[in-house]
Amino acid sequence: MIGKIFHFIANRTAALSMKLLFGYSSRIYVVGCEHINCTGGFLLASNHISHFDPPIISSVARRKIDWMAMAEFFPIPGLGHFLRAVDAFPAARDRADRKTIRSAIERLKDGRIVGVFPEGGIRDGARSLLGGAPLRRGASTLAHMAGVPIVPCVILGSDRLYAKRNWLPLRRTPVWIAFGQPISHFPELEKSVARARIEQELADGFQRLYAELRRKFQLTRDDLPHPPRERMRSQPKNPRRRLHRAAANAVDFAMCVSMNLVQSRHRLNGRSAEEMDRYVVECEKLTPHEYYAAPKDVGLIAAIQTGNGFSLTWRSPIETEFPRNNVARADFFPCGRGKAAPTVFMLHALMSATHIGYRRWAARFNELGWNACFVHLPYHYSRVPPGHWNGELAITADLIRNAEGLRQGVIEARQLIGALRDHGYSEFGILGTSYGGWIGALLAMVERDLRFVALMCPIVNVEHAIWQNPGTAFMRRELRRAKIAPELVARHFHLSSPLHNEPACDPARVLFVSGDFDLIARPADIDAIQQKWRGSELLRVPQGHFGYRVMRETVTRLKQRGF
Repeated sequence: MIGKIFHFIANRTAALSMKLLFGYSSRIYVVGCEHINCTGGFLLASNHISHFDPPIISSVARRKIDWMAMAEFFPIPGLGHFLRAVDAFPAARDRADRKTIRSAIERLKDGRIVGVFPEGGIRDGARSLLGGAPLRRGASTLAHMAGVPIVPCVILGSDRLYAKRNWLPLRRTPVWIAFGQPISHFPELEKSVARARIEQELADGFQRLYAELRRKFQLTRDDLPHPPRERMRSQPKNPRRRLHRAAANAVDFAMCVSMNLVQSRHRLNGRSAEEMDRYVVECEKLTPHEYYAAPKDVGLIAAIQTGNGFSLTWRSPIETEFPRNNVARADFFPCGRGKAAPTVFMLHALMSATHIGYRRWAARFNELGWNACFVHLPYHYSRVPPGHWNGELAITADLIRNAEGLRQGVIEARQLIGALRDHGYSEFGILGTSYGGWIGALLAMVERDLRFVALMCPIVNVEHAIWQNPGTAFMRRELRRAKIAPELVARHFHLSSPLHNEPACDPARVLFVSGDFDLIARPADIDAIQQKWRGSELLRVPQGHFGYRVMRETVTRLKQRGF
């Protein structure tokens, strides 16, 4: 009787202490809390980034969790008594312990929650489940033997608590936790098949929750797991970096205001929702390869044959209501090696102020032994309709025109690549910035043979670009006024949103470049697509969306990689 009273008091005291401790030290955000508070016994499987994970996860659950803890902790005076008092039980990391397995199964069949860390210890980077490391088989075996579901859990941010400064008053370090839907133990399947299925479902569940947290809370690379020793050594942020962030944010904000002012010249009529629906219905029938299919252009082929340091013009395969935009153009800058040299396509940013900087970079590429091609993207430079500004019509509240403009840019670039191939040019690279980076990412979805694809601050998450981006506030107002719902727009993402697709080219040849302080192409979105395009590289640059440092560091990195 006395033992039960002590056990009850210990549990209640521990639960209250953890809530108070982490309520003081942390600001905890939870997604999918209903999955942890459901009834019945189940296995809770979480990634493991710090020693704080079990008490933090327990502090947000209304039900008690019996954690499977490392056996090495239990002989430690005080700690071992505390762990047993809160119903934790020991598990050996290097072997299967029958006593541990029996204890876990008994608790699960008794309707309790058993918490496990399938990684077998604290992990980060490529060694972690979130980084793609394989699962240990213990969790799937245990769930199948006990006949209970598994609830996946992803925790981020708790590793920051290793830094002493994060325990100072009022710091409240953010921690993010996501619980996924229960995964069945598949009783209808044969044992080995069921366990393999559980492992696959669990691995997929971890990746979905990881991506959801990063997207929902706009997490940066610093928010993601780091080794404990690195967190312990971390120093307060450099005041100079804070100044750079403030300056970058001010520039980005000013440009977003300018973009909204430009967009205010373009309104929608009452029929646009119906028109958008018809357009999306037709597009849903198409694959990216069909949508961006590039017909050969005889005039373009002839122009390449007669030119030498020239501007190429040809009829765009997509007709718009603006005659000047229907003439595609690219400025070609050959190097001394001619056809034997690779060719880099420079895809400029939205409303790019001047082509002078790109011409300078073309000369730099010529010095490096590359041909350079500066493409006039739709509604820019020579293609600006009378009475409009450079790039003004490329992104407005008219989403159909936006999509067709992107389609024009991709198809025309593909036409140019095909025509150059016909004339003996064999290797091609893509260097895209912002809007041009968006078109470059779409090119990577349909072009297999590219030497490199360097995407600087690219627009890759179309959902954010439309519905959350500070530069499209007026656009959102018009879309809501026209009753165009996000669900309708999302039906076009299989063609227009790189984050929702996979590359056709080798991902190892893709370089994403992200601005640390970017308010438009968020670092979290660039991180997310870099993880999805597995094998690609991510380069972080301390600037906002608008700046010149990103180009210098991108070219330097391409030279280092031998591209």
